[in-house]
Amino acid sequence: MHKVIFDTDPGVDDAMALLFLHRHPEIDLLGVTTVFGNVGVDLTTRNAQFLHREWGISAPIAKGAAQTVDPSRRDDRAASVVHGADGLGNIGVPETVDWRLDPRPAHQFIIDTVRANPGEVTLVAVGRMTNLALALRADPEIAGLVKEVIVMGGAFDVIGNVTPAAEANIHGDPEAADIIFTTPWKVTIVGLDVTMKTIMTAEYLEVMVKSGDRSVKLLSDLSQYYIDFYKSRVGIAGMAVHDSTACVYLVRPDLFTLRGGAVRVVCGGIADGATIQAPDHGRKFTGSPWDGQPSQWVCTDVRSEEVLEVIRAGLVDGRHSVA
Repeated sequence: MHKVIFDTDPGVDDAMALLFLHRHPEIDLLGVTTVFGNVGVDLTTRNAQFLHREWGISAPIAKGAAQTVDPSRRDDRAASVVHGADGLGNIGVPETVDWRLDPRPAHQFIIDTVRANPGEVTLVAVGRMTNLALALRADPEIAGLVKEVIVMGGAFDVIGNVTPAAEANIHGDPEAADIIFTTPWKVTIVGLDVTMKTIMTAEYLEVMVKSGDRSVKLLSDLSQYYIDFYKSRVGIAGMAVHDSTACVYLVRPDLFTLRGGAVRVVCGGIADGATIQAPDHGRKFTGSPWDGQPSQWVCTDVRSEEVLEVIRAGLVDGRHSVA
């Protein structure tokens, strides 16, 4: 069993990833930590509560960061055009949801859970990495106690999705991302290089609804706004399942091609939020900010059709089906 803390900013594709983590038979979801991103942290937390209630998820929710790790920075890239004003496709989520929150802030929940399960917890972070950076700042020793960090973010050999240089999760808190990538723990980065190859069509989702339960129907309902965005603004007939692709890496890493090397994040300037890797093999550089940094893994290719099938099986055939 993979013990997982899911750090998230729900978010339509976050919702699909949450249901996947909840239902997959090889995953033990220890907790969900929320962060600002697709909408503000009050709404991402409310959305997590709503999805837990609707899908019968018992894992605790801890509310996290409301702003970047550098308080002087402002994330002004509202994602409502992508996810809807409520973050879940404008499906009419109640303003308040009666669902208990863990009393600890997200970064403390991460610290306590990792220390209670040394060497066993994988952090799956699919939003801004502010909570993880705050946890490291408060307790640097947890870096040696985490099994792995899987990040959805970055754009290495492709263009970004908020600027030509940057992907949204990294661009939203570049300083936090740079802290995560330069910490000596195992990080695997599942970025736009592979997630933009992993497109779920509306027809594929419709077939899932017919063979699934009411949880899959809710997932389909909240995804329609997202699908419309990709059709009208990106020119794609379907939706990129960014966060679920990162979750599939957890259980099927064999479906991905990886490249090792130190990763740094551009913090400021025209390329703010760009992710740049110095590969372990090939041309060597000296006297650069990549010198002496830990080698991390970047996903450069993917067997996307097989990833979609893993997602489908997890959502439709998973162990926690709700009638």
